[in-house]
Amino acid sequence: MSHQIVIVGGGAGGLELATRLGKSLGKRGKAKVILVDANLTHIWKPLLHEVAAGSLNSSGDELNYVAQAKWNHFEFQLGRMSGLDRNNKTIRLDATLDEHGQVLVPQRELHYDSLVIAVGSTTNDFGTPGAAQHCLFLDTREQAERFHNQLLNHYLRAHASQSENIEQISVAIVGAGATGVELAAELHHAAHELAAYGLNRILPENMRITLIEAGPRVLPALPERISQPVHKTLEKLGVKVLTNSAVSEVTADALVTANGETITASLKIWAAGIRAPKFLKEIAGLETNRINQLVVRPTLQTTEDDDIFAFGDCAACPHPGTEGRNVPPRAQAAHQQASLLAKTLKIRVLGLDKELPQYQYRDYGSLISLSSFSAVGNLMGNLTGSVMLEGWLARMFYVSLYRMHQMALYGFFRTALLMLSDRIGRSTEPRLKLH
Repeated sequence: MSHQIVIVGGGAGGLELATRLGKSLGKRGKAKVILVDANLTHIWKPLLHEVAAGSLNSSGDELNYVAQAKWNHFEFQLGRMSGLDRNNKTIRLDATLDEHGQVLVPQRELHYDSLVIAVGSTTNDFGTPGAAQHCLFLDTREQAERFHNQLLNHYLRAHASQSENIEQISVAIVGAGATGVELAAELHHAAHELAAYGLNRILPENMRITLIEAGPRVLPALPERISQPVHKTLEKLGVKVLTNSAVSEVTADALVTANGETITASLKIWAAGIRAPKFLKEIAGLETNRINQLVVRPTLQTTEDDDIFAFGDCAACPHPGTEGRNVPPRAQAAHQQASLLAKTLKIRVLGLDKELPQYQYRDYGSLISLSSFSAVGNLMGNLTGSVMLEGWLARMFYVSLYRMHQMALYGFFRTALLMLSDRIGRSTEPRLKLH
């Protein structure tokens, strides 16, 4: 019986790993590769802020897991992991229900010889009173589309109104990390596009966007030389930026900060902090940290079980050279770890007499998109050092990150066709999703 590799989580990292292993081990019959995810389709998570604003039609950019599995010699299983039996080397998948509550796929167990957990992360509201009840989150495509629908509904109601008064809409975004910053700029762009399509009862200047950050500056995880120009650009766009303003409570129509300020908002997005899914907390005796991440060694093996690996946002991987710090939860880290695990699992499956490689994070820089208005970032490399980018060139590098993700999944030829299709679609489709 061939070695069975089960990968739980079809995000960027998990899907890239399944594709690589399918092409190498699955195609040759050396291993059976199974990818498990609770959804039938994949969309690159860094694009969710564009889905929320309507700049991206998620149906056009989604990838179907079943088709990807067929093309790349792995198997896809629909399901959500809820349990783990390390002694019998099985995972438990909850039953999947259809829209009427009927069982579509029953609860079942799945055997593994090597298990890779790549279930990503969810937003951490830090237990803030009212946040879960009154805020929207951007962890999934469904959540992003829900926000877009609510935004569009505001415009449609205003468009149908008989009142002579100028309508307004207020949006509050908690967290000025990459997601919050990019969403604020994308919403400003959306306001102009909606007005251009005739939904002009709410003028662009009457969409009031407030970005709230508990720390002293926007983009706290990135160098200050990046955060400063981003802050200035946001203010030029009319976004109100509040720093040193931790949110202490969320109500149905407002947010209250720790310093007593009340921010009225009809739409509220929480984009601050991450944590791994709750079901991972000390699952089957594996070591986890305070935000539910599985603690792993530099080989990406969990500390308690050599046959279980974890990577991406759900893993706490030590960052060499930094005292007590872990690898940051970024897309480039997940991509690098997927590449390393493809080599690691090949060594295990083929029984090669080699030590498992150890992961070392390489920071190639950061790029922040400010919609069509600008982009800011820095590129880092052995030859160039750190190079600051801004404007059109930074925007092109930002777009290239998504193309690199597509290349890993589709290969060069199909990615080129997708780029051509996107180019043609711009002249035949509205610039903003209007439904």
